Amino acid sequence: MKHRIEFPLIFIFILSLLILPLPQTSNAQDVRPMKDAPKSFADLSEDLLPSVVNISSTQKIQNNIQPTPEFPEFPEGSPFNDFFEEFMEQRQLPIPAVPAASLGSGFVIDGEKGLVITNAHVVHGADKVRVTFADDATVDAKILGADEKTDLALLKVKTSKKVKGLKFGDSSKMRVGDWILAIGNPFGLGGTVTAGIISARQRNINAGPYDDFIQTDASINRGNSGGPMFNLDGEVIGINTAIFSPSGGSVGIGFAIPSNLAKPTINQLIKFGKTRRGWLGVRIQTVTDEIAESLGLDKARGAMVASVNQGGPAAEAKLQVGDIILSFNDQNIASVRELPRVVAETEIGAKAPLTFWRDNKINKAEVKVGELEKAEETGLLNMEDVPPTKSNVSNSTLGMTFGLDSETGSNQIVITKVEPESEAAEKGLVSGDIVIEINQTTPTSPKQASALVEKAKKQGKAYVLLLVNAKGGAGTRFVALKLGSKE
Repeated sequence: MKHRIEFPLIFIFILSLLILPLPQTSNAQDVRPMKDAPKSFADLSEDLLPSVVNISSTQKIQNNIQPTPEFPEFPEGSPFNDFFEEFMEQRQLPIPAVPAASLGSGFVIDGEKGLVITNAHVVHGADKVRVTFADDATVDAKILGADEKTDLALLKVKTSKKVKGLKFGDSSKMRVGDWILAIGNPFGLGGTVTAGIISARQRNINAGPYDDFIQTDASINRGNSGGPMFNLDGEVIGINTAIFSPSGGSVGIGFAIPSNLAKPTINQLIKFGKTRRGWLGVRIQTVTDEIAESLGLDKARGAMVASVNQGGPAAEAKLQVGDIILSFNDQNIASVRELPRVVAETEIGAKAPLTFWRDNKINKAEVKVGELEKAEETGLLNMEDVPPTKSNVSNSTLGMTFGLDSETGSNQIVITKVEPESEAAEKGLVSGDIVIEINQTTPTSPKQASALVEKAKKQGKAYVLLLVNAKGGAGTRFVALKLGSKE
């Protein structure tokens, strides 16, 4: 008689798990390897801290003399004479002045030459600058150069200390979510290390013409300005500059100058003691979807020329108002913010190729790059603005009225009235604005101005493009207005 062996159900279930194949990913190549977060920043911090310094600067304040009041005349020999003379002598003593102080951070980029980088606003207007190292040794510093446009300053110190110069990394390789380390001197406490991630890139906070900030959630407070931001390889990929904070303390929104923007400026400060930036000689504005459609461009891109400096490089290259610059020196211009930076980084005197959109096609030109600082010194940056004018009403369309400047005898077309609820009013057009062009054609009369708008309607265009000189000499700009009634 054979005996049956019965296995418990739980044993059968466990055995089936061992026999069945394990599930596999459908495509192993689709799985992206992740870089582990560091267990500690201690080793990295220990290596970098000696190269980060504290920057203190002071400004002299003139001694304040108390005002001298008038006092009555007394007879000769009166005891009141001695009393008031002593009182007046005390009034003439200066009031002790407390120097205005600024506190920030910086870092060494060349230990042998004693070169230190910080923010320009940390040492702005300073009569005396001092650098304190991690071991509390303090030495005087000399400002070799500063640039307010990028908020960078170069200092030089004399010291026998052997301090390692920090190296710059490639900020363009940093991605949102990457780990970063920030070292600075918040509130004057001494070297302080904080860590976080990159929250965003290419932030524009309206701090200057070359805004391209890295945003981080690492704790950055007052006194961190000028301090370095590191990647996990210990390379400087940013210079901490600003914070957004309603309270004055860190709320997790800090901004740093990318190293790729800072390096050219620092190299120029080392070489010349000042910046020498490329200059094109145009005033530009954003290309909106409406402007792109009105000019036949495939999409909103590039930078639109709103005015051209007479005698500037762009004028010599025959660029015109209304051209849309699509590339400069073989670099594509995706938005209006990119052009100033690309031009500034181009070698002065170089012949840079340029492509632009005009007459429904791409055109090419070559521009000899000028020097921005020289243009500022010689006044070439000043553009002549047409003064506001008055006129009589002649015709109306698009919720506005066109008129002729008959009082001065010129043929300039002006806006004499704008309907309050019209799109023109919403886009900031006001009475007194001068209409320079309509759809890239200069009208010579109010009647022709209306005819150009009607022509655009008949051609089936959704928008009409106006080039106006703002009332009060605020400069020229393009405005695209939707044809037909407002929806």
